[in-house]
Amino acid sequence: MINKTKIIKEISDAGLVGRGGASYPTAQKWVAVHDALKTKKIGYIIVNGAEGEPGVKKDGYLIEKYPETVIDGIFLADEYLGPNKIKKIYFFLSKEYYRKYASGLKKVLALKKYKRLAEKLEFFIKPEALAYICGEETALLNLIEGKKIEPRLKPPYPTTSGLHGHPTLINNIETFYNVSRVNRGKYQEDRFYTITGAAKHRGVYQLPINLTVEALLRKTGNYPDWPFFVQVGGEASGEVLNAKQLDRPVEGAGSVMVYRAKGTDKHELLKYWLKFYRDQSCGKCVTCREGTYRLWELINRKKMDYPFFWEIVLALEETSYCGLGSSLPLPIKSYFNNIVKK
Repeated sequence: MINKTKIIKEISDAGLVGRGGASYPTAQKWVAVHDALKTKKIGYIIVNGAEGEPGVKKDGYLIEKYPETVIDGIFLADEYLGPNKIKKIYFFLSKEYYRKYASGLKKVLALKKYKRLAEKLEFFIKPEALAYICGEETALLNLIEGKKIEPRLKPPYPTTSGLHGHPTLINNIETFYNVSRVNRGKYQEDRFYTITGAAKHRGVYQLPINLTVEALLRKTGNYPDWPFFVQVGGEASGEVLNAKQLDRPVEGAGSVMVYRAKGTDKHELLKYWLKFYRDQSCGKCVTCREGTYRLWELINRKKMDYPFFWEIVLALEETSYCGLGSSLPLPIKSYFNNIVKK
């Protein structure tokens, strides 16, 4: 048994936030689920490790290198919420991650300490289609329930009415990893960063939190000596910054994509972003369903109708139902404002 008051205080004092991209306070979410379970018989835990955002590789790195620490964090969550209250735990992984790392996780789950946890933990494989929208908590709930993969109206939130209408804790793999370290007094106010693209030393790095983009690139030997720009937060939804804008923290899921300023084709880059969003739109709202499709049509015409293009981008930003459609304008607008017009 764990001391529930102590572990929540430790998580809160450490300032832990979710590492799936939203950065919601971990202690606050755990307490919300715990309180909701006072009036509900059962609840669920979902471990999100599918990494639908291109360019983010930290979760795969964690379950490969530190499977026992991740499992221990899940164990602590189960103990805090009440082993008799949590009916099932779903470990959400991509097909690639499951193939590569499930055996290592299962070896840990076979340990005596985690026997009870293993009995109710089930691996859930991410579908090939609509992988990105599954990063939205309520869309993930629909997927597990066998419903159409699309976001739900909030409130209610998953913490009070999640899977099958029961309180549900949904956290990223890195969050569970950090909870375990906090509990053992090993947490050092760090986080994981993924560096991709034209960088010299691509990979996943564990470094202090709140590093600026420039500091991260210099610490890892990835600061280019040629003209460049970066995309921070993911290769699809991340903000694009020029080399003079790097004095700001790396936020979100901690991804930095490095581009060569003189070797990147503007048209092809826009096509990459627009194709991704067109393919990943769940189709729930007209703005996103039609908007992403029309943008893809426009980018493939011989002559771009820019007034119409920006009209659609603005509509997506202001009226999309969920974060998928409303995140599309960020890379496009920042690219034009910080790189093209520079």
